[in-house]
Amino acid sequence: MYKNKFQFFLIFLFSFQIILAQKPQKLNSAEIYNQIQKLNFLGSVLYIAAHPDDENTRLISYLSNDLKARTGYLSLTRGDGGQNLIGPQLRELLGVIRTQELLEARKIDGGEQFFSRANDFGYSKNPEETLQIWEREKVLSDVVWAIRKFQPDVVINRFNHRTPGTTHGHHTASAILSTESFDLTNDPTVFPDQLKFVQTWQPKRQFFNTSWWFYGSKEKFDAADKTNFVTLETGVYYPTLGKSNQEIAALSRSSHQSQGFGATGSRGKEEEYLELVNGEKTKDKSNVFEGIDTSWNRVKGGKPIGELLKAIVSQYDFSNPSASIPNLAKAYQMIQALDENHWKTLKSSEISNIIAACAGLYLEAVAQDQEAVPGSTVKLKLEAINRSHVKMELLDITTMPDNKNIIYNRALNNNVLVNLYLDSQLPNEIEYTQPYWLKEKGTVGMYTVNDQKNIGIPDVIREVKVVFNIGINGIAIPFERTIVYKYNDNVKGEVYNYLDIVPEVTTTILNKVSLFNNGNNKAVAVKIKAGKDNVKGNLQLELNENWAVYPKYIPFNLEKKGMEQVLYFDVTPPTEPSEIVAKSIAIVNNKRYDKDQIIIDYSHITKQQVLEVAEAKFIKLDLKTNGQKIGYIMGAGDEVPESLTQMGYSVSLLNPEEITPEKLESFDVIITGIRAYNTVEALANKQNILFDFVKGGKTMLVQYNTPDEIKTSNIAPYPLKISRDRVTEENAEVRFLAPNHPVLNYPNKITAKDFVGWKQEQGLYYPSEFDKAFTPILSSNDQGESPKNGALLVAPYGKGYYIYTGLSLFRELPEGVSGAYRLLSNIISLKAPTTLPAQKIKP
Repeated sequence: MYKNKFQFFLIFLFSFQIILAQKPQKLNSAEIYNQIQKLNFLGSVLYIAAHPDDENTRLISYLSNDLKARTGYLSLTRGDGGQNLIGPQLRELLGVIRTQELLEARKIDGGEQFFSRANDFGYSKNPEETLQIWEREKVLSDVVWAIRKFQPDVVINRFNHRTPGTTHGHHTASAILSTESFDLTNDPTVFPDQLKFVQTWQPKRQFFNTSWWFYGSKEKFDAADKTNFVTLETGVYYPTLGKSNQEIAALSRSSHQSQGFGATGSRGKEEEYLELVNGEKTKDKSNVFEGIDTSWNRVKGGKPIGELLKAIVSQYDFSNPSASIPNLAKAYQMIQALDENHWKTLKSSEISNIIAACAGLYLEAVAQDQEAVPGSTVKLKLEAINRSHVKMELLDITTMPDNKNIIYNRALNNNVLVNLYLDSQLPNEIEYTQPYWLKEKGTVGMYTVNDQKNIGIPDVIREVKVVFNIGINGIAIPFERTIVYKYNDNVKGEVYNYLDIVPEVTTTILNKVSLFNNGNNKAVAVKIKAGKDNVKGNLQLELNENWAVYPKYIPFNLEKKGMEQVLYFDVTPPTEPSEIVAKSIAIVNNKRYDKDQIIIDYSHITKQQVLEVAEAKFIKLDLKTNGQKIGYIMGAGDEVPESLTQMGYSVSLLNPEEITPEKLESFDVIITGIRAYNTVEALANKQNILFDFVKGGKTMLVQYNTPDEIKTSNIAPYPLKISRDRVTEENAEVRFLAPNHPVLNYPNKITAKDFVGWKQEQGLYYPSEFDKAFTPILSSNDQGESPKNGALLVAPYGKGYYIYTGLSLFRELPEGVSGAYRLLSNIISLKAPTTLPAQKIKP
């Protein structure tokens, strides 16, 4: 008779969020052995920093794979304010990408991932500003919550809490909050509402993960007092995995593709240094767990479990992992008998996964379609196969969230495939699939997450699952599987996606910014997409009363799920300048649908659905342009070409490899996208052609690049040195250094008003040194800093103009910032100079 553990499993689901790979992970014998070893270690470390890619993957991998510790990374933000090297997504959409990149990294290095509600609002120069925008008390509560929930024995800060102003303000703020939390997590009067779900907890000690970089040089670091340091030899080799720790860490680091952080693995001895900042000192300067019982003895009644697991490790048969299953099943049963909850929950999950891996037990639930709407029936194909000689039985299956239970009591014989078909009824009130932290409107510095239990969960919360209850040696063990959709691609082979819950209909205003700069009406395109068969209703475009739209609504009838149709409204702006937010609404059976479905699909991460309010910015502005034809050389990826098209320009994307004098002849202006000289190798050999283009009477605009890894030393026809100067305060005063220069006067008169309403920052990576041929146009600075004069540099060259700008046009234009459009029009409209400067520098 099987002992039913499903009741405990429901408690487990409530208290701990499982993060599984989208494509099933299939462990080999060596990986299974390592997991069994880890099963017998009850120690944990929480690493804390500010952003995705801040984490030290060498240390996380070492703690997880060598010490076998449960290792977590708490990134306070999701990296929303960074740049994107693989596509145009910025802000919250970039945060979605970087969240998934972190999850992929943790799958490689063995760690777990967590977040706070803090929003990466962009570069900050000091922690005071950071903590003000973040809402200090809320983020502190999230750090305390993470520690109480994770219960780390050791906390490690990536950054130094004692050196504000020496690095990104987010970095220092993360260390300040972590250090402050050390004395708060065990105090029941601090954030007492959390104690409905977690217990107080006191870490044993806290470290700062220092290195020579924080000292400025290796010489200074070598001379530093290391009395309070613990030194870990992390340059280890894992013979069963065939990789060094550094090689695993490099693979993990390379998951951050959007940030261009591909890393090369290394081999050999390597050390990591931890400086004690809180808690008990260690006598053993190589043991972070000194004085902490990391065996099963720390759990009441756990000693026999540890002894059994030790025997399983010693008797493990690499050629037949299934030989360990009887004792593993016994250990699982013993764990269920424990009273203590924290380690019981964690180790139940670990051991059940190990048992499945040892048996080659493959369990999968596949939906017929990738999308479903609330209230619909999802048709499922289930697969269950036991690829071992251990006797197993499929007892029952429960679908969630409808909790429909079906009894099977069917034997799972060795290597005999069992396919089952069933329907899962979705509740009418089931939530749409989307990143939960984007569901409610947040602030500049904080996401809104109202459910305390959800704070810190790294991934999308998916409700539609199947639980297979498998009987093994008289013990019922539940295995949860999130429902997936899969298909075969002729190139990629088997492709997995998760089942997404979608609205019955979604709409998209195709141009997120529409410029009405001549007072004439304009056709506005709205795409409508069906989430199910036979959707019909009316589409409306909601505008401010000063704007006119015709018709008031357009009927639609979409017969098939996934069908799309583009409908057009005629919009007339008011006579006076105006900026409004337009919304597209689909009315179906008297119900309003206002969501825009955004799909983020890159091969290195799980496909993501984001649902935003279907809206766009309409701007009636005083914008004068000339009819220049523009060639655009894309760099890391941005949406500037779309904005140029909105302005009325003819824009062509140029392949850098194909740039020739003849190819450029038809263009008036060449613009390089952000970080083009960091990412496009071919540009290094095209500079003379581009400079000759300018010399002949044309214009070239180069947008920002970073000073690292520039593909050519001659980014400009005159000497110019890019620095790390930036103005992060988007509302900082802008001073005109050359008020009479054409770029501030023609065809639009630029005033201080044109710098009102900028988003996140004014600009970044300004040149700090430049030839006298350049005229600096603008000056600005963050509070308390010296003026930065390299935001916009204009130099006549031959008969044309070369312009370099660090202004964040790539952010402002898609946000519909009027002044950015007006200034860009002036840059593009620069006329040929009357004098010829000196010849260009030699390459």
